[in-house]
Amino acid sequence: MKQILAMLIPIIALSIPIVAIASNAWLKGLKLKADAARDGLSRGADDRLAVLEDEVAHLRHELMEAQERIDFTERLLARRSDEAAQLNRPAP
Repeated sequence: MKQILAMLIPIIALSIPIVAIASNAWLKGLKLKADAARDGLSRGADDRLAVLEDEVAHLRHELMEAQERIDFTERLLARRSDEAAQLNRPAP
């Protein structure tokens, strides 16, 4: 159980900034949409919205890559801990 918790600490530590960046961009988009709905969309707002949508798409892509790397690291660590457990097991 302690090994699992030890593996989760860096994963969570890496996930927090990624989630914060993605949610920040998403909130900016929501705020921009709310402002645009209140004031009516101007040409500049359309451009800013398109830029934010591109940024959110880019951040989602980066988040997916980070999640894939975390999954790979988890599998690698699990395999190493299994191999270490087999080496430490006494012979019958």
